[in-house]
Amino acid sequence: MISQMAIDPMHQFQLDKLIDLKIGGLDVSFSTSSLAMMLVVAILLGILLIAVSKPKVVPGKLQSVAELGYEFIANTVRDTIGEEGMKFFPFVFTLFLLIFGINMLGMIPYFETPTAQIVVTAALAILVFLTVIVYGFIKNGVSFLKLFVPSGAPWPLYFLLIPLEIISFFVRPVTLSLRLFGNILAGHIVLKLFVMFTTTLLGLASMLSVIAIFPFTAAIAFTALEFLVAFLQAYIFAVLTCVYLNDAFHPSH
Repeated sequence: MISQMAIDPMHQFQLDKLIDLKIGGLDVSFSTSSLAMMLVVAILLGILLIAVSKPKVVPGKLQSVAELGYEFIANTVRDTIGEEGMKFFPFVFTLFLLIFGINMLGMIPYFETPTAQIVVTAALAILVFLTVIVYGFIKNGVSFLKLFVPSGAPWPLYFLLIPLEIISFFVRPVTLSLRLFGNILAGHIVLKLFVMFTTTLLGLASMLSVIAIFPFTAAIAFTALEFLVAFLQAYIFAVLTCVYLNDAFHPSH
């Protein structure tokens, strides 16, 4: 008998509750997705602690990887915001590592991929959005609202441009969350389908089983692509976070 997971590629994204818990009618249950995120945090902390515990002038492999990751995101922050943006480097670096780690964990069979859950990506996007707003007002006061007033435009156009700028600003957490969620979800579904086609064809007691080589080859190729996507989506999220933070530092445009 074919299992539910085998016939339904969406089954892998269903949340399984480990601890059913509700507070004031709000479901705050501890799920397998929560466990996966905690596992990623523990693994990343362990790797980083080992990498920097005994730093050497001539770094070893693990220290080199840690330093490369540090410089990569640090340069991204400097290039996007400037040197003053380095105060948010820990925030951006943490987001990048967390999303990258979650994406990579999801490439292991039978492991959850929390970034394929819209609630997770939405929470991260809202965190970035609120950080931009709060710091924008702390640093600039009311002048932060200049973000919605394009400089140099004829004043009659402001009646059109200002509403467009406001809509564009408040839609950011939606696009930021959907971009990450959509790419990870779609990639995993396609990969799951290729694997399903392969196993189904191999199970046929006929010459058709030979055709299984084609979806199997496609699955291997797509797996390699998904590893690249896992990195790119984490990097894109980090870059867009820097771009949005830049508005908090420089609201005039």
